[in-house]
Amino acid sequence: MTEETPRKKLSINRQSKDENKPRQRTGARARLVAMNEIRKQVEENASSRTAKTNKPYNERFDRYDEDKGFRRPRTAGYARHRTSLEERMARGTGHRFKPQTNFTPPQTYASYQEEIFPVFAPCPIGLEQVLAKELESLGFQGINVGRSGCAFKADWTGVMRANLYSRLATRILVQVAYAKVNTEDDIYTLARQVAWERWFGAEQTLRVDTSAIRSPMQSLQFCNLRAKDGIVDRLREIEGERPSIDTVRPDAKVHLFLDSESATLYLDTSGESLFKRGWRYDKGQAPLRENLAAGILALAGWQPTQPLYDPFCGSGTILIEAAWIAKNIPPGINRPFAFERLRGMNRHAWAALKEQAFDEIIPTLNVPLFGSDIDTTVIQAAYANLDRAKLPENSIHFSQQNALHIKSPTVQAGFLITNPPYGERLGAEDETFWREWSSVLKNQFAQWQVHVITNDMDFPKKLRLKPNRRTPVFNGDIECRLFGFEIVSDSYRQK
Repeated sequence: MTEETPRKKLSINRQSKDENKPRQRTGARARLVAMNEIRKQVEENASSRTAKTNKPYNERFDRYDEDKGFRRPRTAGYARHRTSLEERMARGTGHRFKPQTNFTPPQTYASYQEEIFPVFAPCPIGLEQVLAKELESLGFQGINVGRSGCAFKADWTGVMRANLYSRLATRILVQVAYAKVNTEDDIYTLARQVAWERWFGAEQTLRVDTSAIRSPMQSLQFCNLRAKDGIVDRLREIEGERPSIDTVRPDAKVHLFLDSESATLYLDTSGESLFKRGWRYDKGQAPLRENLAAGILALAGWQPTQPLYDPFCGSGTILIEAAWIAKNIPPGINRPFAFERLRGMNRHAWAALKEQAFDEIIPTLNVPLFGSDIDTTVIQAAYANLDRAKLPENSIHFSQQNALHIKSPTVQAGFLITNPPYGERLGAEDETFWREWSSVLKNQFAQWQVHVITNDMDFPKKLRLKPNRRTPVFNGDIECRLFGFEIVSDSYRQK
């Protein structure tokens, strides 16, 4: 560098601070602030719940008006509260509805109500056998158990029944097409051959999802695009307009499944996953999905007449599911479904199904249900979930307790079913903790059936107990085991 060459100067322009803009945090500090905000909100919700004036309770109704008293929920009735598709088209507005310019939907649709369809009900891995028993108890026949679900046949009323009553299925998929495919163009041809206009058209929104096992296709995204093109091209050809794409809250949802040599197209009749019952907002850490909680109860062999205790209850998912089972409350009683937004929906049949479901709810809950947790915040969250599940506050006895100090809540032996902390929830001290907890079980829960779901495959060694059952299950993407133990007291073992 010569003396004539000017030196470069580094300057930093600091932006002026906006006093109204909240401070941005990242990393551990951000997570801590977010957790404190969640805890604060849960405490405020619990405080507002306890501050409400006590009002009479009716098991069959979940809407209360100070002037009119108890009323049926809006989802229980027929089209008196939900406008038809034709009315929404004439009005030009509607919830989750995007009208197309210069488009008049056909006035009649080919009926699918009496047709028998192949149906597939996916579920968490490990629950296939108990799902098959549940479907059989609902009156379905020809059930074939597969990996991650069960196949059966049903008419459209049966499809609605499966959505309303299944506690274990993730969703109900109606098969509308199947063929051998070699290229992405074969997928397009298959999708275009289906009479989609029977279920939806340009006045509704659409989403297509694709999944595969050992498929030779190079790009699932391109396969998904070709399936979507086949659907919208057929509707444009038949009706002159195509539906808009909505990936968040679509009116109609189609699933494309590919294997090593074939493609299957399913119409999703559920919408949001069936484990979303509508009552759980406060989940806590490492939560169980509702259908997995119901599946654990089924795998354990618990019956609604037997005491149930969860010493790591968290937000109360297992116990609330047990209460709904004991009261015969259908899991889909308070939520919407995708089939309600399809063309040709038989609202009279759907209203009759829901009215029958309300009539079969058991008015009182006599089974003893108990839950405890060391964290006061999650106990408050459990009570908030209990309130949203439309259950009386005394239907489940929640308490704040250390799991090392618990005692049998009933004289009668029952079931202890739990999802204990593991991994990051407990930390490095788990070896000592589980050894001490095992002593508590032997001293306080002799003759009880204990079932624990965990991703720790060495969990029985830490308890120093031999399981009589170990069932592989998945909690979301986490591979777990459901260990079953029959507890024998120390005094009896010494004899």
